[in-house]
Formats: sequence, C-alpha cells, structure tokens
Amino acid sequence: MRSQGILVGLAVSACVLAGCSSDSSVPESPARPSEAPASANYVALGDSAASGPRIPNQVGAPGCQQSDANYPHVLAEDLAVGSFVDVTCSGAVTENIVSTPQGTSSGEVPLQLDAVTPETDLVTVTIGGNDIGLVSTAVQCLTFADTSATNVCKDRLTAGGVDTVAAAIADKAPSWGAMLDAVSERAPDARILVVGYGTYLPSGGCFPTQPMLPEDADYIQGSITAMNEALRTQANEHGAEFVDTEPSSVGHDVCVAPDQRYFEGVVPQNPAAPLHPTAAGMAAIADTVASAVRAG
Repeated sequence: MRSQGILVGLAVSACVLAGCSSDSSVPESPARPSEAPASANYVALGDSAASGPRIPNQVGAPGCQQSDANYPHVLAEDLAVGSFVDVTCSGAVTENIVSTPQGTSSGEVPLQLDAVTPETDLVTVTIGGNDIGLVSTAVQCLTFADTSATNVCKDRLTAGGVDTVAAAIADKAPSWGAMLDAVSERAPDARILVVGYGTYLPSGGCFPTQPMLPEDADYIQGSITAMNEALRTQANEHGAEFVDTEPSSVGHDVCVAPDQRYFEGVVPQNPAAPLHPTAAGMAAIADTVASAVRAG
C-alpha cells in the first residue's frame, strides 16, 4: 500500500508540474525605492512554488491551483498593501510571464506581465523551476532500490562529464534577466524581488522515508542551490533583488515530521502538492520576503 501511495504522489507531482487543474478550487534599470510604501500596489508573478497547489483555500483561475494562503497573499496582508494582484500559476515557465499565454486544463490564462502597470510599486517573482524541469528531474531520481550500485540518478544526469541540470540552468538564465527587464519596463518605479527556492532536502536525504538515495538527494538540492545562484546573479545584473529562502527553511525539509515541514514529500502528510511548499512553508517564505522589504 505504501508503494501505491508513493506512485500516486508521483502522478500528482507530474500533474502539478504540467499545470493540471484540481477539483479544489536591456537598459540599466532605475534604482529601486528602499521601502515599499504602506499603500504599495503589489503584483505577484510565478509558478507553483508561489501559487500553492492543494493548499486550502484554492482561489482564482482553477487551472492555476492558487491558494489564498500562498506566500503572496500572506505577504500582502502582512505589508498591508494598498492593492494586490496574484497571477501566480502552477506549471508556469518564464515565457508565460512575458510572451506566451499559459494553457491550463481549465483554459488559457493571460500573460502574467499584463498584471504589471506603471502604478505597480512592488513585484515578487518565483520562476525557473519549470524552466529547468526541476520536479520532473526529482521524480526521475525516486527509487525503491536501496543500493547505489543499481540506481544513481546523479550518474545518469552527469554522464560523459555533462551535468544536464547545470546546462539547463545556464541555458535559461538569460531569459530570467530579460524577464526582469520586461517587468521593470512596465513598472519603472517598482521594487522587484526574485524569491528563490528553499531547502527541500537535507544533506544525504532520508531514504527510505523519502525514496531517494543519498547521492541523488545531495545532487537535487545542489541543483536547487545552483539555480538560486543563477537567479541571484540575474537579479543583481538587472536591477532587482534576490530573496534567499534556503537558510530559513533548513530543518524544515521533506524529511522532518509533518508538522515541521515547509515542503511536502512524495506522499503528502499535509494539504499540499508533493514536492511543493506547505501552508507553513508559505508563511515562512512570506516572513522572509517581508523582512527583506522592510530592511530595504
């Protein structure tokens, strides 16, 4: 029965990655203001790491699997912003922000960039995971084998001396910078925060609690860190700011007790999608972003 549950979890992970619906509902950028004003007009952009699939209560376009407890909603309330628009959508890639409307199982949604206007003061964006196939790559590394002699995902992904995930990050990174330029062009006075991905896995993982071998767990989390560093570089080079959520999520990974998790495992113990933030995780991300906003 546990094996069946894990397989169901993997199917849900793949569905979330694809943006399936759930029944539950180059010029230099100008300097940013040091603080978001109390009456800030806030727009949230991004993928499922921001939208909060399966976290109650689901709101907005059903195909986007957006929660009213995701970090943008929590942040908007914490900062008491003047206006708030959340267009985060599960399955989104960078092109869905700037150039290609996103198709979901509940219909097409507009470009996320359309929500940004000259009056926008604050923008958060979490994007990149789907660009490099992060969840699908992690799913490929799940295994019931208990020995590295028969299954090491890292070896397959780095065969021939080519790290395929690192190559994908290098390939996609320029598009992240171009996206930030597009946001800045729409809202030249806005403060733009690129919110990174967290610490999903501890060192060595926790096989068999989460069915990934130690070498592979370290490779996947290392790839997340590498993606975050590329996002940080693009933010720094394109007039935005990077908010690092890895440190604040250490000890709250998929391996700890369910009530301590900021991210769910392959068989969720909290109402959240597999391999995605929990409600507690979203609250923690919002707190980290709010601290960055207030610090200026």
